[in-house]
Amino acid sequence: MVAVPAVGGEIESELHALLGQRVRDARARRFMTRKALARESGISIAYLARVENGTGNISLGLLQRLALALNLPIESFFLAEESSNADFTMIIEFLRRQSPEKLALIRRQLFDGDDSSQRIALIGIRGVGKSTLGPLLAEHLGMPFVELNREIEKEAKLEVSEIFTLYGQHGYRVLERKCLQRIISEFPRVVLATGGGIVAETPTYELLLTSFFTIWLKAKPQVMFERVLAQHDARIASAELRKEALENITRTLEARQHLYQLAAASFDTGGRAPAELIPALGALVPSVPVRRSAAR
Repeated sequence: MVAVPAVGGEIESELHALLGQRVRDARARRFMTRKALARESGISIAYLARVENGTGNISLGLLQRLALALNLPIESFFLAEESSNADFTMIIEFLRRQSPEKLALIRRQLFDGDDSSQRIALIGIRGVGKSTLGPLLAEHLGMPFVELNREIEKEAKLEVSEIFTLYGQHGYRVLERKCLQRIISEFPRVVLATGGGIVAETPTYELLLTSFFTIWLKAKPQVMFERVLAQHDARIASAELRKEALENITRTLEARQHLYQLAAASFDTGGRAPAELIPALGALVPSVPVRRSAAR
């Protein structure tokens, strides 16, 4: 079983230590004494000392006052890494000023040129057809098929539901990224079916987008719900639970749509049998020779 980072009190201590380091660094860059920062923020020198030493349990209100005094966005205190590279810092500031249209263009320029078309990733929420269409597309293109959740289960020696129960969302996402990295290193050509929530994990999704030709499989919420219903899922056995499940699918699609739209291509899986969809789905993939004997 892969090691999963600590939770609970240990993470809280790590956050306090990280915050203290970030405050000290930001103060040093601004040539501010602790007394000056205390004056600017309205926080006592004694309490500020505890924060900087990693022992102060600061409230959001006081944290915002510190951010304003240091002229920093509040989220900068808790970013996973803080780079001392000046180029990185300036690039981030440049990107902050760009319009959504310009950012989309920059992203495409950065990601283009990667030989990702020999790896295809299918993304989309549950019930859209990734596990059904994935093996058919792989056969059509003469590639192996891999389902990310099955690889995660093999890595953990547990079912996905058990991983969430024992290690929570965080533990599952650690395993998800590790398995994705392994698949990239082991498979120069592959069709990969991902879990629906991978798009919400920014570092992992960036790795997916830059290493695979991604296709967003989509369908109307009612279509996806009916597919899930056909799987005889005990979690939606009653009429009340079915109504809730349909609402959840609709809300999830709305919440993730802007992320799914970052995929290189999209494909509607509604209205036709899986085998009938494969030629058109395969045609979306650039530069992959199709094995005619396997085509459907």
